Amino acid sequence: MKKARKPRHRILLVDDHPMTRMGLKMLIACEPDLEVCGEAESAAAGLDACIRLSPSLVLSDVSLPGRSGFELVQDLAARCPGTPVLIVSMHPEAAYARRALEIGARGYVMKSEDGGSLLSAIRTVLSGRIHVSESVAGRLLEFIGPRKNGHHTGVEALTPREFEVFKLLGEGLPTRLVARRLNMSPKTVDTHCSRIKEKMDAPTMPALVASAAQWLALQNVAPAGA
Repeated sequence: MKKARKPRHRILLVDDHPMTRMGLKMLIACEPDLEVCGEAESAAAGLDACIRLSPSLVLSDVSLPGRSGFELVQDLAARCPGTPVLIVSMHPEAAYARRALEIGARGYVMKSEDGGSLLSAIRTVLSGRIHVSESVAGRLLEFIGPRKNGHHTGVEALTPREFEVFKLLGEGLPTRLVARRLNMSPKTVDTHCSRIKEKMDAPTMPALVASAAQWLALQNVAPAGA
């Protein structure tokens, strides 16, 4: 009697770049234990697809049209609890991995990594463990205490959307371009800026922008287009 084929883990891809999704799909298609069950180009579409398809794992970028990948992680935790999310992004792991894990992602891998590293990360998360690089794992140990007592200050106190605004301000974008990049109204950006100033203890917008630029420099994050 022919042995029954073991079911594959079903993966949902969420990325707004078709070529990136195509590359991920081709990589995963070669694996006997994995398969792509669906694709989405935005956080909203990703949430709908996850509810409809019940994937084993969601692979999501951070930068998405409308709601960010970080916000998608939170949306999935509320609507699809138990579905793990692995962030796959071009943004430096040192600056983003900690925040991704704090909001519920199960791992973080950069798009610059090779296919083998990504597949290893996928299987690590599917096994119920958390994936980050060794260098970042060591740095994350420093923050276990603050996470336990639930007390956050400065950048750590920012919501995912506030963090996106903060980062773009640090890259030198004026608020009108921040609004365009994040698909929100200028008034909404102004509201976020007011809250960020309070959390960052920045008395003025120039002070906030300077603080954001300094934070990016400390994280070794290059501005967009650099």
